[in-house]
Amino acid sequence: MSETKISQHTAILLEHARKCGLQAEELLQAIRSGQVEAFHVAQNGHFDYTELFSYAEQHGEDLEKAETEGYRITFNTRNGLKIWLEEAFHLSSESDFSVGEGIIEGLPLQEEQLERLKQTMAVNWTIAEVGKNEQGYNVKLTVRGLQ
Repeated sequence: MSETKISQHTAILLEHARKCGLQAEELLQAIRSGQVEAFHVAQNGHFDYTELFSYAEQHGEDLEKAETEGYRITFNTRNGLKIWLEEAFHLSSESDFSVGEGIIEGLPLQEEQLERLKQTMAVNWTIAEVGKNEQGYNVKLTVRGLQ
């Protein structure tokens, strides 16, 4: 089975839709319908879904497969990864973890979140450290080559 790759922007939009309350089946229906209006609950000033389907089609992104089987982000910028972490894991970079030049640290994750991060994060970033504590894991991410 081949890995489904999608852009960082597409991944953030999908995670934001989930965070706004679209359940897995609703998200799948929205993707299958191809109707941007299905994302109305997630549409706001920072998250614009108007080009989601046209971008996915132009760049060969299989949104349905990404939703049903998971995905790998093709490339993560520092800010994009920060936003994805906030959306996917309902965290805040202002209180839950810190972001520096080529580094994200103090990331509090549960085991299933850590596994998802490993499968999803673009290969230009790496998990530099994982510390285990009573609450779960404390993770440090770095841009590949800086660790």
